[in-house]
Amino acid sequence: MINKIIKIWENNSLGSKKITFEPTLETFILAGDEKRGAVLICPGGGYEYTSKREGEPVALQFNSAGYHAFVLDYSVAPNKHPQPLLDLSRAICIIRENADKWKLDPQKIAVCGFSAGGHLAASLGVHWQKSYLDIPGIEIGMNAPNALILSYPVITAGEFAHQGSFNNLLGAKPEPEVLQEMSLETQVNKDLPPTFIWHTLEDRSVPVENSLLFIQQLRKKKVPFEFHLYPKGPHGLSLATKETDNGEIGTYPRVATWMKLCIGWLKEVFE
Repeated sequence: MINKIIKIWENNSLGSKKITFEPTLETFILAGDEKRGAVLICPGGGYEYTSKREGEPVALQFNSAGYHAFVLDYSVAPNKHPQPLLDLSRAICIIRENADKWKLDPQKIAVCGFSAGGHLAASLGVHWQKSYLDIPGIEIGMNAPNALILSYPVITAGEFAHQGSFNNLLGAKPEPEVLQEMSLETQVNKDLPPTFIWHTLEDRSVPVENSLLFIQQLRKKKVPFEFHLYPKGPHGLSLATKETDNGEIGTYPRVATWMKLCIGWLKEVFE
């Protein structure tokens, strides 16, 4: 396995703009000559930090299923939108730029996000063509995901918003048009890739309505999706196993089935 950490921005800057955080991409690249699909993981953390529990353990599960995996440590507060989206766009471009070297199929790259990382992943799904992403290091089209995997995602800035995530991403008083742009259920379009979503009914931090609002729009736009709603379990479960239990969240064997279901879905989408 190739396991290394890559700085995604040269000299940690965007042109004349200095980045106040050093985003990195950790690789979990399997050995061998077979070209494989890949999963790029965006951990959650309310755009305040990136959760370790939603990074490496998840990457290793996708490795076990035969996929290369990557974990993005993206910019969080005090950095604001669009910096996290720029980081993610750059990361997926790096993966495609190295496709031959890493024995990776550039047309089989999924982006997997948890909570606020789910918001980031879904943001790329709806906004990858935006002109503000067209900067050195990012090529529009090269940054487009081939599939989305959204775990208890932050989606809406409306009634069921996780307000802390939006405050960290946009500031306390964002412009109405920017808030609308990042309330992702209002931005769904036919160009979204196939999407896998799961949530728990007991999630009190990011209400399940976030996922429900999103899949309603996927349905209207005829975007293929698979959705799993589990009745039990709090927010932030990650794999929902002992491996990712922080001593407070607990383990939920039924919820832990999401990974097996996701891998089956991903195989169908990619193969």
